Amino acid sequence: MDMKRINAGKLRAIGYDARERILRVEFDDGSAIDYSGVGSEVWRRFSTSGAAWSFYRDNIEEEFAGKRGRAQVDSKRAELDALFGGAEAPKKPNPLDALFKQPGEE
Repeated sequence: MDMKRINAGKLRAIGYDARERILRVEFDDGSAIDYSGVGSEVWRRFSTSGAAWSFYRDNIEEEFAGKRGRAQVDSKRAELDALFGGAEAPKKPNPLDALFKQPGEE
């Protein structure tokens, strides 16, 4: 599902799967809710709304059943988090390490 990044109220990203009719809403605290049974017209109006937070509160939050989860963090975000004190990013080998080995190191 493609996510549209937004900055409206507590919303940080929204996405829609038309085939499954699932709307995913991601929040600034890292939580996410998947709403089932959402029609494409509701998605269109939500994704183009000038007041997405208000639209969400008025037309989605109370109208559809939601399943809570966690927002997915892409790999670039994980690397930045590791760099600035967040979760640890995977260690990538540095090709220059071989040039700077100390005697006796393998």
